[in-house]
Amino acid sequence: MSPLQVRFLGGTREVGRIAIAVKTQKTQVLLEYGVMLNHEPGFPMHIPPKDVDAIILTHSHLDHSGAIPIFYIHGRKPLYANKLTIELNQLLISDFIHLSSYYLPFEYLELKSMMKNSKHIDFGVKQQIGDITFQLVNAGHIPGSAQILVEAEGKKLLYTGDFNTVDTKLLEGAKMEFDELDAVIIESTYADEDHTERSELEKRFVEEVTNVVENGGTVLVPAFGVGRSQEIACVLAAHHFEYPVFLDGMAREASRIMMNYREFLRDPKLFMDALHSVDWIESWRDRRKATKKPGVIISPAGMLKGGPSVFYISKVGKKARNGVF
Repeated sequence: MSPLQVRFLGGTREVGRIAIAVKTQKTQVLLEYGVMLNHEPGFPMHIPPKDVDAIILTHSHLDHSGAIPIFYIHGRKPLYANKLTIELNQLLISDFIHLSSYYLPFEYLELKSMMKNSKHIDFGVKQQIGDITFQLVNAGHIPGSAQILVEAEGKKLLYTGDFNTVDTKLLEGAKMEFDELDAVIIESTYADEDHTERSELEKRFVEEVTNVVENGGTVLVPAFGVGRSQEIACVLAAHHFEYPVFLDGMAREASRIMMNYREFLRDPKLFMDALHSVDWIESWRDRRKATKKPGVIISPAGMLKGGPSVFYISKVGKKARNGVF
């Protein structure tokens, strides 16, 4: 029996461009193929598309998915993920192509081909690719996020992707009950940090936001459009926050997609209550109005490197009574 080979093409000792090749004598699959979003996109090491039998994706964030369309320039490789991840992935990569000021080796045509070759697979369903078997397991990171459990050559390999083991307002924590594993590839972005108890952190967040708003201020919460923005809206709704909440940018479109896949959410009723209570920013006029009234603005980009949050920080950041969380 040949050994199961694992090769890292990116994403080690860095944040972004995650790509892992898993190979047997007969089959090779890619776990992710992401980009690094700095001043210009960074891509993983090249791997010839002819050598790849399939791609498996844990979730839609671009550091895991952003370079996948490369495999559809001349090829037709199957892409496996659950249905919510596939749809969110289309949204994010389309936006990436639209906003990129640098040359990308793919365009909307390759994205369209990627979507045509996407294969939906639910949590817990075993899928065979050559002599490799895999299944997706809940990762608790963003809606639809998965861990990948690979079985081949008599070995079991778990790749966690980005994961969270604690229940949140939006999601159940990652499933971590596995039989004996031979190897684990684990995400370690915050591995050396001790986090405050989540319930206490949420309580403090809502209290401080309320304090700013009740003193006539506007709060900006820069947040990733997929996952974090919806979680913030749910936290505010769960604590019966009674002041205006505005949702903008990618967060708005991603939330509308998630409405159609509520089976991936921990508390669909809370999610729908949260979205029904927010004001949707649809125009520049709405944006300007939102900065002039006490309330909370949830907007991408989470790192303030783009998106509507750049506009909001230029307005909200000028006045001492306002807050940025």
